[in-house]
Amino acid sequence: MPRREHPPLVEERGPRWPTLVAILCVLALFVGVGIWYARDRIGLFLGEECRATALDESVSFRPDQMHHASTIVLIAVKRGMPARAGSIGIATAIQESKLRNLSYGDRDSLGLFQQRPSQGWGTPEQLQDPVYATNAFYDALVKVDGWQDMVITEIAQEVQRSGYPEAYADHEQEGRIIASAMSGHSPEGFACRLDDPTAAGRPDTFVAALSQETGQVGTAEGQVIRVAAPDARHGWAVGSWAVGQAKARNVVSVQVGGRQWSRGAGDNAMQWSDADAPVPAGQVVITLHTG
Repeated sequence: MPRREHPPLVEERGPRWPTLVAILCVLALFVGVGIWYARDRIGLFLGEECRATALDESVSFRPDQMHHASTIVLIAVKRGMPARAGSIGIATAIQESKLRNLSYGDRDSLGLFQQRPSQGWGTPEQLQDPVYATNAFYDALVKVDGWQDMVITEIAQEVQRSGYPEAYADHEQEGRIIASAMSGHSPEGFACRLDDPTAAGRPDTFVAALSQETGQVGTAEGQVIRVAAPDARHGWAVGSWAVGQAKARNVVSVQVGGRQWSRGAGDNAMQWSDADAPVPAGQVVITLHTG
């Protein structure tokens, strides 16, 4: 009787594993390239972010938080205060409000620095104005004898009357990095990745804020504002401030000398590049969205 052939074993009929692995590797490569392109070119999977880089370190916050940080640092620059003042202001605001303009707080505390109307800092309306609150903070700071040589925990106790002054030390390095990047001591040290503007920029309000917060004069020509800062460092300070204000004020590009930041949602927006038409060092060209 002839022998019957047995059907092949299951594993003999299955797929060839080396071929399957190779196919999966190719698919993973294509998916990886697609994700990289989407992330880098169109900003897919990336949220809005602002980053300050100085002292070989980087600090990132949301655009609304860095908006307030730019106000705090540039008001110190406007007042002619040393860089340490901006560092102290930033560290204090991070500890007190996470750089947010809060309408609430412990007891009657309000704003970026959680200042209290009942302790003579100002009216509730004034303390909700970041410019007023920042100036009030610096007014109190400069009244402290030897503040430039004091450690930040001592300053916090003297100015803020904090119950937990040691907590301010946790944010001192963040304050230094942000203040250095925004005050012009670390050129190209500040950039933001932002979604497209949703409205036209307002040259009139931008120029007014520029004067109020930086002390510099801007000349508007349509949607372009030009600033002639006294030197390159102040030019970078104004440029960094403009990037920090970009989300709220619908800025699409900022040029300082021969370098330019261009608004975008991808990683390219987190760095400065060569400008098409360089201007002298210290000059700043800010372009607002046309709507």
